[in-house]
Amino acid sequence: MVKSNPSSKEKIQHLLSRNVEEVIERKHLEAALLSGKKLRVKLGIDPTGGNVHVGREVIPGGNIHIGRAVTLWKLKEFQELGHKIVLIIGDFTAQIGDPSDKLAKRPFLTAAQVRKNLEGYLPQIGKILDLKKVEVHYNSEWLSKLNFRETAELAETFSVNQMLRRHNFRERWDKGEKISVREFLYPVMQGYDSVMVKADVELGGTDQLFNLMAGRGIQKHYGQKPQDIMVTKMLLGTDGRKMSTSWGNVINIIDSADEQFGKLMTMQDKLIPDYFRVATLLPEKEIAQREKELKGGANPRDIKLVLAKEIVALYHGKAAAEKAGEKWEKTFSRKDLSGELPILRIPANVDALFLVIKSGAAKSRSEARRLIEQGALEIDGDVWRNPRVTFELFDGQKISLAKIGKKNFFKIKIIR
Repeated sequence: MVKSNPSSKEKIQHLLSRNVEEVIERKHLEAALLSGKKLRVKLGIDPTGGNVHVGREVIPGGNIHIGRAVTLWKLKEFQELGHKIVLIIGDFTAQIGDPSDKLAKRPFLTAAQVRKNLEGYLPQIGKILDLKKVEVHYNSEWLSKLNFRETAELAETFSVNQMLRRHNFRERWDKGEKISVREFLYPVMQGYDSVMVKADVELGGTDQLFNLMAGRGIQKHYGQKPQDIMVTKMLLGTDGRKMSTSWGNVINIIDSADEQFGKLMTMQDKLIPDYFRVATLLPEKEIAQREKELKGGANPRDIKLVLAKEIVALYHGKAAAEKAGEKWEKTFSRKDLSGELPILRIPANVDALFLVIKSGAAKSRSEARRLIEQGALEIDGDVWRNPRVTFELFDGQKISLAKIGKKNFFKIKIIR
């Protein structure tokens, strides 16, 4: 049993409200939490992302960004209250592909691709959760053993009509685009995961609601009590769009302190309140005070400095956050990047070599290559050491801050 006392009651109310979009069967979940029952709290993660560039260096496996980390921090609240976190690594479902919030068919991944993508996942999660207390499963343990009869029985729990009520499937259906039966099977398999681990609660983002609900229906089918559901809030990317690695508007939890700080300082000002509320652990009263300061005419840059230090401290510690802040101010703020710097407009398909030459910091390709390989090129706090890297990840609406060496400061605008 989990002990319940006045302080834990406050924590329970915080757990049920802060950064929570919706709780299905809230009264039931609240009663279970207050009763002291030890709950089995499930989260599923599919390693679908391939290699990604972090600090311009290739890191194997998908990276967890601070938007996805919202759910992990909520799991930490459950863990600190004494509940069992059950982490499902979707090594089987990743091969099938989750169609949630996708308007095109996902590729069918191979087992080898998934194994490659798995590298580095647990260490990232360990930055937030105490992995020694986490129950970890790979859903190939049971899904790979299902025969055709058992799969058909699972499929019987859903109708095509139900599947077509999903907005992304409906849009593709209306356009006459192909929808694979394989995609229909994904929520069924995710729901079966809940059966196999006997989940009491499952967490996920708003784009996962259909899949989370599938777990309730399939648990009923197998005679289990349906899990409660907690849907966490989504965090937009630094450019105001959905946070997506492919758009380059993400802040990964394994980014260096300098990288995280630089990205936060260049994000859109209108996102500051949401980032305080969703990506930090600051009390609501302090967040409200920061919002009041912004509305009262405070310089957004000053508020961002506070925000960046709070977020960086979560993943690198307070000392690293302070050091990153000092470095950023020394590098950028004192150069008054708000208006004086020249803007370089470049196409998205050109490489870093082109950028350095166009800036005038190098007179030849060989000199530009040498500068880049020596780490002289920084963009939004990231060091770029690959002369051939292109700017496809940059948003065309964003102006990035860049420097080459110690004296060349400018802004980059990507032309689409």
